[in-house]
Amino acid sequence: MKKFIYLISPNKIEPNFYKNLDSVLSSGKIKFFQLRLKNYSLIKLIKISQKIKVLTKKHKVNLIINDFPIVAKRINADGCHLGQSDETIRNTKKLLKKNKIVGITCHGSKKLVSDAIKNKVDYIAIGSFFKSKLKPKAKKAKISLVKWCKKQTHLPIVAIGGINNKNYKILIKTGVNYLAISSFIWNNPRFKPKEAIMEFK
Repeated sequence: MKKFIYLISPNKIEPNFYKNLDSVLSSGKIKFFQLRLKNYSLIKLIKISQKIKVLTKKHKVNLIINDFPIVAKRINADGCHLGQSDETIRNTKKLLKKNKIVGITCHGSKKLVSDAIKNKVDYIAIGSFFKSKLKPKAKKAKISLVKWCKKQTHLPIVAIGGINNKNYKILIKTGVNYLAISSFIWNNPRFKPKEAIMEFK
């Protein structure tokens, strides 16, 4: 089965999270799992990411730490994801080992995509394509940006922002490599996490 999901953590780690994560990762659809927690101490982040690493390793999923290259290095994660206001790509690559993955959010900007390519990232995340619960104020990106990116680079493209079981196929058709999904899996009033992941085919 092709792994095409880039799964992002919920904003808060509840007690049943690890059990749910284990069942979601067992679907065989997930290539990356990104730990994205904004209001946790570094010590707490390290503890949580070490627990998650056991599960991502078990299911052969790449563990990516959002925002904190230092945490990625400390727990020997597979890589780090950067926002535009985070540490630079160059410094992150210097801190992490050569074989580690470094990706960056480029929003809907051709200039940011071009900069990311020059700085030799390992993947580019673009969006928000739809209204997102995770980032309600995020600017919209045009679908045509995916086609433009494909002409500029062979780097994998991760589509982000409000992706669900009703709108994801249009992104697959435009040629994105991975779908970044969070709220649909973790905060879904209709489906449990394992059921929600099965909605993507």
